[in-house]
Amino acid sequence: MGVFTVPLQVGDPGGERFTTVEALVDTGASITSVPGSILDSLGVERSETRSFGSALGEQVKLDVGDTVVIVDGQRVTTPVVFNGDGTQPLLGAMTLERAFLGVDTHRQKLVHVDGFLGSC
Repeated sequence: MGVFTVPLQVGDPGGERFTTVEALVDTGASITSVPGSILDSLGVERSETRSFGSALGEQVKLDVGDTVVIVDGQRVTTPVVFNGDGTQPLLGAMTLERAFLGVDTHRQKLVHVDGFLGSC
């Protein structure tokens, strides 16, 4: 997969104040992660602690909360991980799916996709 970044506007839970970060598009990451200091400064509440596997095979426990983000013009509420300061923000699969966005790895850009209801 091609590696690329996109601007991600991370907001307070009410969606009134935003900070823009360059997030690495990572479909292998389940949840979007942002340095905790940014989320704390926006007033995002830590609602639970979850265990996550890393690319190095390590298990870490990190806090998770919910907030508003804007990615590629799509404004959504999504879970976010309070990652360590200095870590690269990651745009994960849950946020991409919530925003009805897919990844064009060849052109290294996000693309809008239709939802799928399954066999109703």
